[in-house]
Amino acid sequence: MPAAIAAVGAVEVAIVRPNGWGYAVLLEMTAARLLVWRRTWPLIVSTTAAAVLLVVPWLGPQFDQLSAPILTIALICYSLGRWIASLRGLVGIGLLLMLFLADYLFVDTRQHDFTDIVFVTTLALPPYVFGRISRKLAVQSEQLERQQALIRDEAVRAERDRIARELHDVIAHSLSAMVVQTAAAQDLVRTSPDQADTILQSVADTGRAALEETGRLLHLIRDDVGELGLRPVPGLLEVPALVESFCESGLVVEAALTLPAQPLPGGVDVSAYRVVQELLTNALKYSAGAVRLTVDAAPDRLRISCANPVGTTRAVPGAGLGLQGIAERVGLLGGTLERSQDDRFTVDVHIPLTPEAAT
Repeated sequence: MPAAIAAVGAVEVAIVRPNGWGYAVLLEMTAARLLVWRRTWPLIVSTTAAAVLLVVPWLGPQFDQLSAPILTIALICYSLGRWIASLRGLVGIGLLLMLFLADYLFVDTRQHDFTDIVFVTTLALPPYVFGRISRKLAVQSEQLERQQALIRDEAVRAERDRIARELHDVIAHSLSAMVVQTAAAQDLVRTSPDQADTILQSVADTGRAALEETGRLLHLIRDDVGELGLRPVPGLLEVPALVESFCESGLVVEAALTLPAQPLPGGVDVSAYRVVQELLTNALKYSAGAVRLTVDAAPDRLRISCANPVGTTRAVPGAGLGLQGIAERVGLLGGTLERSQDDRFTVDVHIPLTPEAAT
């Protein structure tokens, strides 16, 4: 910008050729050169450039003979507003007005009136105000960018936490099922080889499915959009297939499923599926008989209940974090988890599907 203004000023002086035009070119070039550092030392540079420029009428042509100095003065006033954080730029504006007054009193001998005051004021104040507005907008833009970066970081952390919970659910479910199936196959390998072979095939299928699901979740962490997801995220509509897979693993499930006609919102849908998966995984490990599973998707509320006969015939060592993970998932959705035990260990999960149901 200063270079462009200097070029315009040089061309104008070369065309007009007023008295003292050499001084005008030198002083305009000096003022433009100073303004190169207006962002680093705005107050000092801008006021010095103004003082240099306003020497032009003392050594060369008057300002009414040239137009380019007006552009330089506008850039000076804009810089005082744009690049100074506080209102100290008004000091430079005041100095500029005083230099104009000195020119009018001692150099410009024309008759002056109120219009000259309006001219100088409109020359200095609008660029300064525009500079202040530009600075305010720039500060707000920087703040918005920082807030957006924080929101993106929070979203990434939340997504990674969700993926970590997904991985826990997938691995815990699959390994538990594989351990139980392998133990059953060991009991049958001598007495019923065909049945043992069927169970081992189921173990292999479970392992492959776990690898596929784990791969999908791990790919979600990567940045390449083309590598996202090997298959859709599971939801309540996949619960019948999930129940069937547990029945193939040897668990007896008495299922009463009232599923939604359409998929629920993404977070609720996948979380509900994982809740059912974790409850059936616990039943596979600890249940001593038929498991009663209830999924009731009402318009405003989702209820999931699983009742297991108390026993340890399928006991598999675990960390005891399954129900804690379910409670965390349900709590994030505004729901509740209740558990009770008599002859059956029962877990009841209620998840609101509307804001009214959450109150």
